[in-house]
Amino acid sequence: MLVSRLWLLSAFTLFATSLLRAQDTALSPPPEKAKSAAPTEPRISFSSVNVDGPYIAMTFDDGPSAKLTAKLLDLLAARHIKVTFFVIGENVVQHPELVQRAAREGHEIGNHSWSHPYLAKMSDEGVRQQLQKTDDAIKNAAGTRPTLMRPPYGSLTARQKKWIHDEFGYRIILWDVDPLDWKRPGPTVVCNRIVKETRPGSIVLSHDIHPGTIEAMPSTLDQLEAKGFKFVTVSELIRMARPESPKAAPKERAATPSAIGSPAPTSTITASPNG
Repeated sequence: MLVSRLWLLSAFTLFATSLLRAQDTALSPPPEKAKSAAPTEPRISFSSVNVDGPYIAMTFDDGPSAKLTAKLLDLLAARHIKVTFFVIGENVVQHPELVQRAAREGHEIGNHSWSHPYLAKMSDEGVRQQLQKTDDAIKNAAGTRPTLMRPPYGSLTARQKKWIHDEFGYRIILWDVDPLDWKRPGPTVVCNRIVKETRPGSIVLSHDIHPGTIEAMPSTLDQLEAKGFKFVTVSELIRMARPESPKAAPKERAATPSAIGSPAPTSTITASPNG
């Protein structure tokens, strides 16, 4: 009799355990499916480009200048080098033949505003007029509308970048190499700064309105070429863009007394007054 009762008790225990497990399984939520990564929005602003190769873009702002831009075009033609000019609308109207020549010889023409104001401090309508008048002037001179713009002084808010891109279709182009040629330090200094700071994918800022800059270009271009760099327009450089490699997380290490309290280094792009 005792054996029968023990057997029934064991059987009941097993049945209850199985029932509880079945209920837990039924109540457990199904495993979540892996969420697909949200599509990334196309990049609209560039100060440099991640490229697979020694490609760089030379850019020249604030022209065209009757004498200096013509001289620059001559030396570029002699070296079969293509660059990008960010032109001022007022100057385009005064010298449309230079813009026409630059476009005909394979250079790229970008919008640098009508009169070089601080766009970040202007109303949307004021910015729109600056860009549209210059856009029209470039179209009249070169036959095609620009697809790039560079804000004077590199000054543009994030909101402005978005609506300008949406309305005009422009990519916003800044720079990662600035020889500060607007300070007129002399051709040798301009050359040395550009050659030292340029890396694959660099967008180099210069101005074709300063005599020293034009004087620096023969040596600058020759030295860059000797280092293996190849010259392309900004749009060509962007078309070569490769995805950025994910950076490995730095390994943690014990802090040393000299490291405690040391500020991390920061990097900023300083806009040239004539940028």
